[in-house]
Amino acid sequence: MWRGVVVSLHTAPEHGAPTEERERVRAVAGRGLEGDRYFRDSAAGPGTGRAVGRSTGICEVSLIDIAALLAAERDHGVPLSPAECRRNIVCAGVPLAELAGQDFTIGAVRLRGTGLSEPCARLEHLTRPGVLRALLHHGGLRARVLTGGVMRAGDTVRPGAPAEPVPRAPSAPLR
Repeated sequence: MWRGVVVSLHTAPEHGAPTEERERVRAVAGRGLEGDRYFRDSAAGPGTGRAVGRSTGICEVSLIDIAALLAAERDHGVPLSPAECRRNIVCAGVPLAELAGQDFTIGAVRLRGTGLSEPCARLEHLTRPGVLRALLHHGGLRARVLTGGVMRAGDTVRPGAPAEPVPRAPSAPLR
């Protein structure tokens, strides 16, 4: 079984604004990340949690593996920093393609992968030429927040639901 780690967290206050690296961010079930451009005011509100016209499905949180960013520069000559990739969570050691349709946790926050995320023309427009080609089929994962909480850089990423503390039986006296 794999275990990954959060390398960095990013939010952008509005559409098109640069993303800002954050040490911690609050994830809210059904709404996304507080302070991010796609955070919904209401969990019951309309829309998919992403920009109008985006047809790729529900996305309250986006993830990418740092290996994809390193490969973009190494294999395609396209440098892209974690903040420039415009994904909320940059991780390492996480098989993102396996998480589409699966639950996983980041710290105590439970998420569900909703689908893979391909790079779009807007990303290339906001960054540099070649980004589409460099991240094709390596653009990351879209996810929904199922159980909220605070995520931090350095948190562990694991498959499945968070481990529940094992209740301890009272100690019996020794005989």
